[in-house]
Amino acid sequence: MTDTRKRQLLRTGTALFALAMASPAFAQDGGMPQGEDGAAPAEEIVVVGSQIKGTDITALPVSVVDRNQIDATGALSGDDLIRSIPQAGDVTFNEANNPQTSNAARGDVNSINLRNLGVGNTLTLLNGRRLVNHPTSQAGDGNVPVLGYNSNALPVAGLERLEILRDGASAIYGSDAVAGVVNTVTRADYDGAELNLRYGYAEGTSRKEFEGTALVGKTFNEGRGNFSLFANYVRRTAQYAEDQPYTATDNLLSLFAGDAAFASSLVPDGRATQSPWANLAVVNGPGTIRRNPGNVALTTAAGAFHTQSSANPGCAFTVNTNVCYGTGTRATATTLRNERFDTKPGTTVTPSFNRYNFMFTGKYEVSDSVELYTELGYYLAETRRIQPPTINLNAIVIPASNYWNPFGPVTFANGQANPNRIAGLTNVPAAGLPVRLTTYRFVDAGNQIVNVENWQSRFLFGARGEFGGFDYDTAVLYSEAQARDSSNAIDMTLLQRNLALSTPDAYNPFSGGCSATPSLGDCSPASQATIDSFQVNLVRKSKTSLLLGDFKLSNNRLFELPGGNLGIAFGVEARRETQEDIRDPRLNGTITFTDSVTGETNLSNIAAVSPTPSVRGSRTVLSAFAELAVPVISPEMDIPLIHRLDLQLAGRFEEYSDFGSVAKPKIAGAWDIVDGVRVRGSWSQGFRAPNLEQTKTVAYSRLNSNTDYYRCEADLRAGRIATYGGCQRGISYAIFISGNPDLKPEESTNWTVGTVIEPKFIPAEYGKLTLTADFWSIQQTGIVGQFGAQNALVLDYLLRLSGSSNPNVVRAAPTVDDTPVFAGTGLAPAGAVTRINDQFVNLLPQTVQGIDLALIYNVRTDIGRFEFALNGARLTKFSRETPPAVQALFDARAAGRINAATPLTDASDLIEDRGKPKWRVTGSLTWSHKGFQIGAFGNYVGKVEDTSFLDTNGNPYIVEGRAFFNLYGQYRVRSGPLEDTRFRIGARNIFDTQPGIGAEGYLGSLYVPYGRYLYFSIGKKF
Repeated sequence: MTDTRKRQLLRTGTALFALAMASPAFAQDGGMPQGEDGAAPAEEIVVVGSQIKGTDITALPVSVVDRNQIDATGALSGDDLIRSIPQAGDVTFNEANNPQTSNAARGDVNSINLRNLGVGNTLTLLNGRRLVNHPTSQAGDGNVPVLGYNSNALPVAGLERLEILRDGASAIYGSDAVAGVVNTVTRADYDGAELNLRYGYAEGTSRKEFEGTALVGKTFNEGRGNFSLFANYVRRTAQYAEDQPYTATDNLLSLFAGDAAFASSLVPDGRATQSPWANLAVVNGPGTIRRNPGNVALTTAAGAFHTQSSANPGCAFTVNTNVCYGTGTRATATTLRNERFDTKPGTTVTPSFNRYNFMFTGKYEVSDSVELYTELGYYLAETRRIQPPTINLNAIVIPASNYWNPFGPVTFANGQANPNRIAGLTNVPAAGLPVRLTTYRFVDAGNQIVNVENWQSRFLFGARGEFGGFDYDTAVLYSEAQARDSSNAIDMTLLQRNLALSTPDAYNPFSGGCSATPSLGDCSPASQATIDSFQVNLVRKSKTSLLLGDFKLSNNRLFELPGGNLGIAFGVEARRETQEDIRDPRLNGTITFTDSVTGETNLSNIAAVSPTPSVRGSRTVLSAFAELAVPVISPEMDIPLIHRLDLQLAGRFEEYSDFGSVAKPKIAGAWDIVDGVRVRGSWSQGFRAPNLEQTKTVAYSRLNSNTDYYRCEADLRAGRIATYGGCQRGISYAIFISGNPDLKPEESTNWTVGTVIEPKFIPAEYGKLTLTADFWSIQQTGIVGQFGAQNALVLDYLLRLSGSSNPNVVRAAPTVDDTPVFAGTGLAPAGAVTRINDQFVNLLPQTVQGIDLALIYNVRTDIGRFEFALNGARLTKFSRETPPAVQALFDARAAGRINAATPLTDASDLIEDRGKPKWRVTGSLTWSHKGFQIGAFGNYVGKVEDTSFLDTNGNPYIVEGRAFFNLYGQYRVRSGPLEDTRFRIGARNIFDTQPGIGAEGYLGSLYVPYGRYLYFSIGKKF
């Protein structure tokens, strides 16, 4: 079936759907979920953290969010739901994160990141078995490509409950369960039908959302069989940059003008240096190009010149009232700062999308000991995003024959006189000279339109039942995910072919932008026919797959011990994982670029994207696990101060086809001092296998920017700057990163200790109170990372001061423009940085610690049922040890061998560093009575520091914490023609609190880009 046909069927089958959003309310350590009337469901429930069916492992810190609470969140997506968990870390795969090239994971994708350990450290399950990874990778910390689960693919409206194990669980589930496990359990055994329609919008924005959900199920053959089908459709309109002041422009200086400590900083001016005003350089020229009268210099000695607004100072030759040429490169940090390009106007902050989600579950009892079951799932999302015009990242030479070249031939090959050659040139040959185009943006080509299609499928068939006193469960699962990212781009070969034209049809990169609005627009755009001659569609296709088979046995009554029945579980699992990241032929080295003038080659034939090879990889994993639930002391033994004592012992062995084997243990215990007062704790080891892209990648490059610290030293010695911190030697370069087939797993040691208090002296009619507190610690070793480009540049600075250099920092040969920079400083001249080489390696330990707190109170009264929950997560430590090579740089700085103001990253304390707030707290209160329900929810995110935005004393800007409050009310008709019809109205962020703002705008890893959100929904059961 073709993709087009699939989409047609999806749209046909989901014609009646809509949306609204409500407020989250969570139960933590709250036991089993309840039905709508408060009664526990009849079916036995196995909660995440143990493979022993029917055993309650009381030692484990587990949060359970039941169906009623999921309904109360009003979440449209898994991201909405996951962000409401206090233990959730920053969302690094998000709509605000680096979307401007296909190297990012774009589209309908958000990540899951418990404890802030990073994407890939949280295992996500669906009905107790693994989900396939989202197929598109994205650079994480240190430019390391990471893969994770797409939270938006979770069928939120079809979930029965969400279980969060806040503890390491590699001994139970295997790789990735370092920070914990999120298990999503779908609604099953449904008998009946229901339809829900919802609509909502964010005030003051173009963001509008429409959702519809249908659920139908049937129990048959006297309860032996059931099928349940869930279908969900969401349509969201795009939110535009102009909708909010903190997204409307890259220049956010006005937002900090009232803060005396930061008002003078230019960091919030994030306008781009790539603009229609170009940096250019004559190729193979005679040195400084001059013209008469006056012997006026038009370029530097190296032939560098630029286009700029005629209204700005520095014109060496005026073309017209709009544009002139100046010598050297554009001074965008000083006199030409107003020519930086504002990328935001006309773009989208969040894309428009259509999202479809289907889930079918079925089961049938063949006999009393055999039940067959199946899960079939399908998710599809189509997004459309508007991004700024593409830039020229890879330098290209404009042939001398170009019609607009100011240093072109006197006469073109067709005999026509050149109207655009500057008159009076004294040292340019009659045949003209070619010109290299570097920093530039193709504004007249229009905005980039990015279309992304993500889809996932899941097919599971299994059998479960009882045999010989053991419960068994076996299944075969195949799941696949694909993404197709397409956008308009500039083909360099086609561009250079057009640039060689000697007619007005040639593209004109010498025309600049608009003098009246220098940071916006192009006032002399090329024709659409010219643009079409070199504009192409750039496509990235990625795919992951998971084939899994398992067999598990468990018995919660293997034999009786003095303290109770011993429980046991053991099993085996085999899985095969594959990943493909197929880059466009113009990027992966299939269709390369060879400059027709210089003969230089580039593996990338796309102007705005670095060369990136396609990656394919696969691995096979064989594993076995065993688990014991050991009741040591029971209440019947009547031992003082030990009402009950239970232990959990587990271990898992995994054999990987690509790097060897791993074995990890776990022990957990729960000690009830008296009935209602429990002390619990656990110790375990965990691991995360390196993903296939980290091990299989040959090498790829990315554009990066930093500071040339060696040239800063030259400026300081020459007296061009008063302090080292005042250096403006910003540089752009390519960083080439190599994969490492010898990477080992990231390993971890986890331990927790806590208490659970459930006062038994409270009479049942006064409700149930639960208090929990858990301290947790995770130490990771061998984290995959890199030495880092900044460290490489600092090392190059250090070594050059002693007469050598860093071989991983590649520089061009010094030009005649470079030599004067070092004159009289005692430093050897050095050319511009063109490339930095790096590789993935296993680094030193990281330690993260914190405290989880919860208070839960539920009570039934004559005036209704009240449910209150307060959950808090406090980060107490987040530190990384300094590798020896980096420590050597700290030592050199301390010894005065490099300047004391040389920036080095100190990772010894990362708490409150951007996406790592010290505190996250949620609270909810719900009242229900005779069809009425009112719910309130609060969510507090603590303050963080924008470490890239410093005051004059070096102190980071503080993004103060934010509290958001939601409120909703609903009524369910209990009789009459509208029986079982539900109406709900409410608001999220009812006080219209705006997100936290840093120098780069709103913090998308912690917040959403809008304030108050209003919604209405209607649902009907049949």
